[in-house]
Amino acid sequence: MALMRNRDMVERYFRRGALPTTWCPGCGLGTATGAMVRAIDQLGLDADKVVIVTGIGCSGQVYTLLNFDGFHGTHGRALAAATGIKFANPELTVIAPMGDGDCAAIGGNHFIQAARRNMDITAIIMANQAYGMTGGQYSPLTPMGSFTSTSPYGHIEPPFDMCALAIAAGATYVARGTVYHTQELVRLIARGIAHRGFSVIEVLAPCPVQFGRRNAMATPVDMFRQLQRATVSVREAELHPEAIGGRAVRGVLREVEGPEFTAEYEALIRRAKGDTHG
Repeated sequence: MALMRNRDMVERYFRRGALPTTWCPGCGLGTATGAMVRAIDQLGLDADKVVIVTGIGCSGQVYTLLNFDGFHGTHGRALAAATGIKFANPELTVIAPMGDGDCAAIGGNHFIQAARRNMDITAIIMANQAYGMTGGQYSPLTPMGSFTSTSPYGHIEPPFDMCALAIAAGATYVARGTVYHTQELVRLIARGIAHRGFSVIEVLAPCPVQFGRRNAMATPVDMFRQLQRATVSVREAELHPEAIGGRAVRGVLREVEGPEFTAEYEALIRRAKGDTHG
């Protein structure tokens, strides 16, 4: 039954002509995309009202794979385009899958401004800790001491904590998951999409070809095992703080009520549409 269900989901949500994907064997982005699609399916969303917005990089291929309306923009500008789409039609469910370089580097200012505005957009950061498409350069999320094509002697800069940044900037739903903990990830994404406000889900995913092979993780299996070791659940962290030990905390890190749109935004939308009676 599980196999039939997976096949049915592919038929319904994926563009068959775009398969198989061009992602490398062992890449975590396929698992992350599958989790996003399962979350959409579980929520029973109208596929005609779901919009996928991507930028440039390995994560940009998500747009080409899925049978939703969407927008494939320039590097770092996914959230700028997503903001415009949501502003023009608030009834749409707008989801922006982005890579860590795409979101945290050139798109960093768009990210913090989107969190500040708290518009009802779901940002999914597929964090594989490097620029996978362009040669394996270090990104703003590359761990210190890691080896990349542009840090052959070890990376010397501390990485961003994207979840902490999102919380500080005002995002009202913030969560972290991994592609190793797949069912948990589906729940985190579904909860984020259903949340009314700006939602951020950081997804830790392996990049075996560009990152793993340079950092003593020669196979995808090694990288998935590292994801298991490198994270701890929110519940375990709360019960046993000493268990964190430098590991990333998985789960919902913030979930608060906040205005989806301010009265000013709503008035401006009505005015732009020529509604003088609203």
